[in-house]
Formats: sequence, structure tokens, C-alpha cells
Amino acid sequence: MELDGKTSPAVYSEEEGHADEAAGKGARRARVSGIDRALQVIDHLYETGSPAGVYAIAKAVKAPLSTVYVIVDDLVEKNMLTRQADGSIWLGARLYHYGLAYARSLDFMSIATHEMHDLCRQAGETVQVCGRDGDYMLVLAMADGPSHFQVASRVGTRVPLNWTASGRLLVGHLPEEERIELFKRCARSSPTGRAEIDPSTLSEAAAKAFEARLSIQAGESDYAVACIASPICDRDGHCVATISIVLPEQKAFSDENHYTAHVRNSAERIEKLMGWRNR
Repeated sequence: MELDGKTSPAVYSEEEGHADEAAGKGARRARVSGIDRALQVIDHLYETGSPAGVYAIAKAVKAPLSTVYVIVDDLVEKNMLTRQADGSIWLGARLYHYGLAYARSLDFMSIATHEMHDLCRQAGETVQVCGRDGDYMLVLAMADGPSHFQVASRVGTRVPLNWTASGRLLVGHLPEEERIELFKRCARSSPTGRAEIDPSTLSEAAAKAFEARLSIQAGESDYAVACIASPICDRDGHCVATISIVLPEQKAFSDENHYTAHVRNSAERIEKLMGWRNR
């Protein structure tokens, strides 16, 4: 089927595969739908976090260049992707609107965002709600504090789990063996060189922080930046997200108890409103 002389990604399919000569079955063909290819393109951009050229995208998703050109052109036309001045491709505004609509439908994000703004006013500092995205911590929502202190991580930022206080909490409920294997796979050095990378040490720190319902890190992901986080746990006791205060390192330790009490209370309030505190 064609739309304006182009193959629509929603109905486009291609044939892949090779003959299984040993079994004598002839050519075996696997069909990859256009919607699957479109999702591969979008997922690649999301996971890398930066614009890319069509050739690079095609190579990354292991698809024919001609196929990716057709799909990208159609998605750009539909505002799902956008073409930058240098020709590179990035996520489009339509995806952002879908994301906003989805976020509004979630009771958790509504409750967590409301509490995030309350905590921001109480603490007078930047507050973030973070979740886990595979081997990364993902900033889900953020309220900027009234000071001029600038936080590098914004909504949508993905950071290795071992760099942040929230990252450790998000895996603190996992069995020890699973935590160790996870950190073996994903732990990496941070820009400041201060992030812990030993899997056993990270696993132990994650378990202790989760049990204490408090995790603090300073200067591990960004110079002179500290984070004080508390876990938000569901009815099964799994950490589904965190709420954290992000502030200057020196300020964090000058009045630590003030901030830790606020962030713990906020996490507990979210759990109560979600009906998770009676687990």
C-alpha cells in the first residue's frame, strides 16, 4: 500500500532470513512489520538520548537503509520525529503530547508530582521523582528550587544506577545475587571519578540504603552536587520510584537531618495516598 507515493510504515513489511539448507526446508522468511521498524527507530533515539542520521539509525537497528528512509520520512511528516537543521533525526512533538496524556492518566505520577512540589516548597531546594529504566535511573519529574543552583539532570535524563542515591534505592529490594549481577553489568565510572563501581560494595550499599529508607550521595555524578533520596515502595515492598532533594554538596551536610526528615516523610505520604503503606 502506498501513501503519497511512499510505503506506509504501518503496513510496510520486508522479508528476511535464509534457507535452512541442513533441514532442506527451503527459504524461511521472517516478516518485520512497519510498525515494529518504526518503534525500533524511536526506541533507538530514546535509548541513545541524542539525534542521529538515518544511516546510523539503520545500522543500529539492523534494517535496510531504504526501509528506514521511508519510515523516517513518514514519521517526520506525521510529527512523530523531527528533522534537525543538519539533517539528523530526533523525537517529535507528537510523542511529547502522548507522554503528557499518559502521565495525566497515572494516579501515581499525579500524587508524586503534587508531593514533589510540596517538598520543593518545604525544603527550598530542587526535588526530583526518579524511576528505573533497565540499567539506568530515569528522572520522571522535577521541581526547580528557588535558588540559582543549577541541576544538570532534567526530566528524561538517564544515569547509570551506580552514580546516584536514587539508583541504589531502586534496586535495593532485589535479592543479593541479582543486585550483584546487575551492578556487574551496568556499573561504570562517573565523570567525577567518585562513583563506586565494585558490584559487591554497591550491592551492600543498596541493601542498607533501602532498609534505612534513605540514600545520600555527593559528588559522584556531578561536581559539588549532592542528592538525598528516599524510596517509594509498592504494596509488595518493591521500590518503584524515589523522591529526592538535589542541592549543593556543602549545604547538604550542613543541615543533613533537616533534609532527610523531609524526604522520608514525602516518600511515606506518597505510599499512604497510593494505599501501599498497609502492606
